[in-house]
Order: sequence, then structure tokens, then C-alpha cells
Amino acid sequence: MRSLPGSNMNAEDLQAFFDRRQEAWNRQDPDGLIGGYHDDAIIESPVFGVVRGRAAIAEQYRSWFRTFPDFTFAREELIIDGLHAAQTARCSATHTGELMGLPGSGRRILFTAALFYRFTDGGLIVNERRIYDFTGFLMQLGVLKGKLR
Repeated sequence: MRSLPGSNMNAEDLQAFFDRRQEAWNRQDPDGLIGGYHDDAIIESPVFGVVRGRAAIAEQYRSWFRTFPDFTFAREELIIDGLHAAQTARCSATHTGELMGLPGSGRRILFTAALFYRFTDGGLIVNERRIYDFTGFLMQLGVLKGKLR
């Protein structure tokens, strides 16, 4: 296998990395998920804002799984380009715990997320940006109301 430019990694290594992450998502395993982040990693998220460092990232995952104990993350597409990757996933969960000051509502949510990653040459995530329809997310939780015409 040929290494990625400027890296000790190859595309197959990153594919295996994402396969392990999917297994951690399936287990709702915060430790398995944070193991893939650099110590100084940054996540940009509609719900959590900017999260810096592995300890804060770990707490973000723990909080998420407390709020949505049946959360599923089903990977749809994965594109790897050098030390960058883009992933889409279909997510679903039941809101049972506190989120942004809101008590659990028992409502089901379903959304598609796009995640963009940048890796170190050693194969750790240094930056992750999450994009999804936050307005739709809040409407499903009952925080915002929509009107059909």
C-alpha cells in the first residue's frame, strides 16, 4: 500500500479507523470514540459549539449518550482524500435526558449529519466539523414550531 502524501497512513488505514469508529458508535462507547482524537483536537458542533481537547470531547460524548441512550449512527458515505475525510450518517434517537437546559421529551429524532475530518500524519483526528439541520433537529424536539402552507 502506498502512504498518503505527507503521512505514514494509507487510505486502507483510514478506512479501518472509520470501521473501528462505527463499532464504537454501535456500542455507544465514548472511550472507543475519543481514542481516535489528538490531545489538542477540536470539534465544531451545532449542539456543543467548539469543543477543545480530548477530555472535553469525552464529556461531550458521555453527555450525548446520557441524553440519547438509544442513539444510532449509521454511516452512509465515506470519502477519504489524503489526511481529510468526509462522512455522512443517518442518526436517530429518543430524547430522554437533559439537553441545552431542556428536560427529556420522549420525542424521536431523525437527521442526516455530514462530518468533515482533518487528521495528523499519525492518523488521529485533529479537527472535526459536524453539520446537520439544527433547525429541523430543534423542531423534532418540540423547541421550535413550524407551519406548513
